[in-house]
Amino acid sequence: MKEANASCGDKYHIRKYEERDYEMLRTFYIQGIKEHIPRALWHLLSSPQTHLGLLSIFLLTYLSSASYTISLVATSIFLVVGMLSMKNIWYDCLQHALTTDMMDIRRTYLETKDACFWVVDTGEEVVGMVAIIPPENPSCWGNARELKRMSVKKEHRGQGISKALIKTVIQFSQERGYQEVMLSTCMVQCIAHRIYENMGFHKVLQTNPSFLAKLVGLHLRSQFTFHKGRSEF
Repeated sequence: MKEANASCGDKYHIRKYEERDYEMLRTFYIQGIKEHIPRALWHLLSSPQTHLGLLSIFLLTYLSSASYTISLVATSIFLVVGMLSMKNIWYDCLQHALTTDMMDIRRTYLETKDACFWVVDTGEEVVGMVAIIPPENPSCWGNARELKRMSVKKEHRGQGISKALIKTVIQFSQERGYQEVMLSTCMVQCIAHRIYENMGFHKVLQTNPSFLAKLVGLHLRSQFTFHKGRSEF
């Protein structure tokens, strides 16, 4: 597999990012992030912590007001606020990405040492992407690189594109002497977790930077690492 000119089937071609991809990639990235919002909301609604919290609000309101109507209204308000807050978590993450590395892809990924950004091209459109970059906290990860912005369009999944992109990242890092590849993903990305684990990644840490996410047991950041020699593909 060549670094900037690889394939994953007859229809798909992996190549380095070009400036003509910019607007398409940003739109593609926005769509990918928005896909996670319904799953995050479903987790919120199905969480036992949410059920217990809503029941507590209903009972406390009823004890103070002796009104079922007021209790239901108060419970509904808290539920709506919780759902809006959960959506805002994702929109904040999206806005952060669009105003940082995704604002200037070339400078961030192609003009940084031992970093790169690849896209999957069908000849008509870009249907996948992945990047590699120095980790945000290099002192914590040592001789490692971070896999970022991994995404494949929904209608093109199940074709081996994700695995080909991951292989590209791992090969790129190993050719430059890095022993590990690390990445961060979210709890609701269950399919992505299975793909990473099948490719030799191991989960090492789960964190909840948001109080709401911590309250309902939603791990917003699950970190995985791949160590050279751990798995062959």
